[in-house]
Amino acid sequence: MAARRPPLAALLCALSLAAALLAPPAAHAWPHTFGPVAGNPADALLRMPIEPSVYDPATHCSKRPKPGTEALIAWLEEHVAGESWGSYRCERWGRGSASLHAENRAVDWHLDASSPADRRAADRLIALLLAPDRAGNAQALARRMGVEEIIWDCGYWGAGMDGPKRYSPCLGRGGRISGRVDPTTAHRDHVHLGLTRAGAAMRTSFWRARHAKTVNPDQVHYHRVATGFDHY
Repeated sequence: MAARRPPLAALLCALSLAAALLAPPAAHAWPHTFGPVAGNPADALLRMPIEPSVYDPATHCSKRPKPGTEALIAWLEEHVAGESWGSYRCERWGRGSASLHAENRAVDWHLDASSPADRRAADRLIALLLAPDRAGNAQALARRMGVEEIIWDCGYWGAGMDGPKRYSPCLGRGGRISGRVDPTTAHRDHVHLGLTRAGAAMRTSFWRARHAKTVNPDQVHYHRVATGFDHY
């Protein structure tokens, strides 16, 4: 007696399941726009001129510690779950072209995209950095800190961009996310935060206000409270 063929619906269901299991992991979908965030530290700095959105490319290797890079690590340790994976790596791409890590102007902050808690922490951090302030200044905290680059879970944002885009090293043929990219290259196990030269030197409004000898207490109150962002 001939074996009965499985119903077409069951066959299609099995094929769909197999395709899902074999498909590369999808990148986390960043929002294209970011709304206001309650408790944004940038709101306390509205009396100070805000920095323009600029991107300073790295050109060489410089291991010398940068005060703004170290200050950013300390701020992250105070306010965000995770831990530092370091800032300096002499990574050159050619003559006059290098990673921001090569100039010690970038921090890798360990968070795991496969962990719901870590994903929420990363999402909240990015939402805070790229949110407008009460005056409507786009990406206010990133500009005031001097953050010029964010990479997380196959998403990329750089200063001058209205919103994030897919991170090119994650893309395969046809611009689709490739399943062959390791978690570190895909930035699924850490958030990369790059700084402008002014940010790395602590010459931006956020760092100047925080470390000024005489400052309005209202401008620094947020440094003493946990970052429980209410909106994303």
